[in-house]
Amino acid sequence: MIKKIVILGAGESGVGAALLALANGYKVFVSDAGGISAPRKQQLTAAKIPFEEFGHTSGEILGADEVIKSPGIPYSNPVVQTLVGNGIPVIDELEFAYRHSRGQVIAITGTNGKTTTTLLTYHLLKTAGLNVGMGGNVGKSWAGQLAEEDYDWWVLEVSSFQIEGFIRFKPKVAVLLNITPDHLDRYGYKFENYASTKFKLVDRMDEKDHFIYFIEDDTIRKTLQNKPLKATGYPVAKAVANSRGLHAANGSLNIKWKEIEFRVRPEEMTLQGDHNKINALCAIQSALLAGAFESTIKLGLANFQNASHRMEQVATIQGVRFVNDSKGTNVDATKYALSAYSEPIIWIAGGVDKGNDYEALLPLIEGRVKGLICLGKDNEKLKSAFMGKIPQIKETQSIQEAVKTALTWGEPGDLALLSPACASFDLFKNYEDRGDQFKAAVNSLKEKIAS
Repeated sequence: MIKKIVILGAGESGVGAALLALANGYKVFVSDAGGISAPRKQQLTAAKIPFEEFGHTSGEILGADEVIKSPGIPYSNPVVQTLVGNGIPVIDELEFAYRHSRGQVIAITGTNGKTTTTLLTYHLLKTAGLNVGMGGNVGKSWAGQLAEEDYDWWVLEVSSFQIEGFIRFKPKVAVLLNITPDHLDRYGYKFENYASTKFKLVDRMDEKDHFIYFIEDDTIRKTLQNKPLKATGYPVAKAVANSRGLHAANGSLNIKWKEIEFRVRPEEMTLQGDHNKINALCAIQSALLAGAFESTIKLGLANFQNASHRMEQVATIQGVRFVNDSKGTNVDATKYALSAYSEPIIWIAGGVDKGNDYEALLPLIEGRVKGLICLGKDNEKLKSAFMGKIPQIKETQSIQEAVKTALTWGEPGDLALLSPACASFDLFKNYEDRGDQFKAAVNSLKEKIAS
């Protein structure tokens, strides 16, 4: 009898899962509580996959043998609770895709740096000539790609939301970069719940697998003191005493693993900043485990191009430099961005607060941030955190007005930094949309002034 798979959510991961299920002979139905975009509808229609939007038909949903949900739908969702209560398994797209790949997986998680580390790891393996693909929380759906082709290696960015749906998913290499407060609204406003979800990634790994982690992260270090680790551990650190051979010192990356030993100086790599040294070390260790060599690793580090929306320089207008860090969707990410620059800063922040504690940013504010532009529908928490600490604060719901205000407040040599520390869903589709609109507003203003 043909099994019926129901997909909840028709985004990138949902449509990808539907295509993979269809390719493997399942009966497939897609259901979305909201609207489905025109391109997604075209994909589903072309594949002859039935779907519905703006609600769920209980007969269709409860008739499933298994349900694959969007990572954005929590297990506390009433529909999901009903499914689980009826004994219907509910999993994540990555769990489903894992069943249909023969490739070895490098899974990368952490509160911050996931995308950069995933892109760099993929780039290092690709530069080394390995047969490698990339997916997960970055780029195209893993399941959707598997509907067409498989690779020997897969580099996957993995979020805590995706990890929640893992049952048999077991990476060959797992990377844990850091754990700081984020998405607390999803985890009962308890940091320990969020942290334990991150560590679920390694639960099924054994002694033949490899776990790379930043040992100097307090939460990671303390958790490992009480959590038995079956996988072989590879701590990376800033101090050599805390590592097993990969550490950052005197501005350089220092690598010593088996018979391989080399150093990478700052001018030999495109990634800059202390946090990116840890990201790079984790990517290098992953590449070494996959079979890359010193020569290709150095080449990859030298010509790597990072993703958009992460400390991305947009333009300079009348001496004010505009930087797009829209991917800074939590306090810790914004902390990295604020600490990376020495210029006086006009800071554009705000959006959907995820249980943020802004206290960690205070040491980076005083005497450095000359103005705060709150870009969001509800800015009260952000304003109250910095009132009296930042000389001027303004609210707006217009990205164009935010950009104009930054230029008005700025002087030659200043930095206008979009680093929201919040999610984007109040005014924008996602952080990419927010970043794209910011760049468009900056470039439009530059053209207007030039004319």
